[in-house]
Amino acid sequence: MIKKVFIAAALFCSAGFAAHAQKYSIVIKGGHVIDPKNNINSIMDVALKGDTVMLVAKNIDAKEGKQVVNAKGLFVTPGLIDMHSHNFFGTRMDQTYSNGPNALPPDGFTFRTGVTTVVDAGCAGWKSFPDFKKQTIDASRTRVLSFLNIVGEGMRGGTYEQNVEDMDAAATAKVAKEYPEYIVGIKLAHFNGYNWAPTDRAVEAGKLANIPVMIDFGGSQPVLPIEELFMKHLRPGDIFTHCFGQLASREPIVDVKAGKVKPFVYEARKKGIIFDVGYGGISFAFSQAIPAIKTGFYPNTISTDIHTGSMNNAMKDMLNVMSKFLAMGMDLPAVIKASTWAPAQAIHREELGNLSAGSRADVSVLRVLDGKFMMNDTGTFGFFDYTGTKVTGKQKLEAEVTIRAGKVVYDLNGLTNPIVVSRR
Repeated sequence: MIKKVFIAAALFCSAGFAAHAQKYSIVIKGGHVIDPKNNINSIMDVALKGDTVMLVAKNIDAKEGKQVVNAKGLFVTPGLIDMHSHNFFGTRMDQTYSNGPNALPPDGFTFRTGVTTVVDAGCAGWKSFPDFKKQTIDASRTRVLSFLNIVGEGMRGGTYEQNVEDMDAAATAKVAKEYPEYIVGIKLAHFNGYNWAPTDRAVEAGKLANIPVMIDFGGSQPVLPIEELFMKHLRPGDIFTHCFGQLASREPIVDVKAGKVKPFVYEARKKGIIFDVGYGGISFAFSQAIPAIKTGFYPNTISTDIHTGSMNNAMKDMLNVMSKFLAMGMDLPAVIKASTWAPAQAIHREELGNLSAGSRADVSVLRVLDGKFMMNDTGTFGFFDYTGTKVTGKQKLEAEVTIRAGKVVYDLNGLTNPIVVSRR
């Protein structure tokens, strides 16, 4: 009897010691950490506890983690931030992106590509934001933030988005200030016409709420001059999305004939204008991006403009867009920065997009696929734009493990031990 009591006590003490030793919920072992905020670009381990990053260091004891992610040969980055997304999905078939069929439920398209935060780009306006919050933001595991549309009805399409009278700066700013945890900026989108009033009302709302504005010119004939937009209407920190678009109804940033970035674009960058990819369906052309990248004009932020049209066409997903920029000549740390820390700064959410101790435990574990293993004659991956222009690249990014708020929410090849992928 004494022997049994002794054994039971020993087992209890052993269990207690093990529990004490496991001071982290997750340890990510042996990966190449790229954390642009902290200038980390080397093989390191990452320790998480709950929804917080605790430590980035060499040789963290795997026994200290309740779960261990084997990241050897992989890249470990802050959770990716897609700063231009469309997520107010619904069943109102005549409302396009605002509670309609063109937007996407975020969780189905984020974690499998390493994205942990999306910013909905104007699907909801001040009239519809409460419904968007209840239906999408509150129900999603992905962190969903929002650029609030200057149009009260939001991105409903048709005449709604052309109604300047529904562009109420005061009402928009009021709702933005009521939901500061979720609304990070103001959006102007899809307005067609030679008229600065929509831009100015969006900027006015941004001033009233003290948040940035994202501008998507719908188009006009003649085109609205973007030098005037940058220098006379926008403020430092405001965002020009679709920056590599080339359409007849919008002025491009690269002079098509000369193949060079226009001089005033550099001045706009010095002023503090943020150039965002916002890839979309027809808003990215290699004829703009390649000359810009070759001369060192990189986008500040990489984003998808994902919706039901773009996801099945040239854009596909966040990692495909990032891979295109690798193929065009950006190095991996620059691509990661434009997809993590830079968007976090642009939306004033500095607790995101980095692996500093105390930051949110959103982490992406990525594999860089090598084209030489492709079953083709070129040993490369192919990337095309909506015009049919194709470029090839030797590398392509793939998500292996995604961690959101300290929980494994996606594991492609079972690299987590024990394998426990959180369902909620």
